[in-house]
Amino acid sequence: MFIGEFQHAIDDKGRVTLPARFREGLGEAFVVTKGLDNCLWALPMEEWAALESKLKALPVTQASARAVVRFFFSGATECCLDKQGRILLPNHLREYAGLTRDVVITGAPNRVEIWAREAWEKYLKEAETSVEQLAEQIAGFNL
Repeated sequence: MFIGEFQHAIDDKGRVTLPARFREGLGEAFVVTKGLDNCLWALPMEEWAALESKLKALPVTQASARAVVRFFFSGATECCLDKQGRILLPNHLREYAGLTRDVVITGAPNRVEIWAREAWEKYLKEAETSVEQLAEQIAGFNL
């Protein structure tokens, strides 16, 4: 399980240090891809395999299904941590998420999310104003 919020910076080579508490959960090798809401998702291999399986099951005859599959697969890259606990984020992923220097790394139940700090702050501000309405909408999930 990945929980928490951590402030980090991307260095001049495009590397970012992952929080120590997330490293073990991600494993030696993991996948980083474009995520929803213009952030990046880092998924342990077993979570990537589960997502891959669901995406493969989508009907290839539907344009929306093809678009979703392309979105996740075209941006995906396998990552490994270096000795300092850093990963190199490819330029195309940094551009997609608007990552320049300051980033926020957050936990989600099955993945780690990497956000541009400004985008995370904007998202939080918007979410805080609507979280009660959202909670009412998902009341049937017994949270």
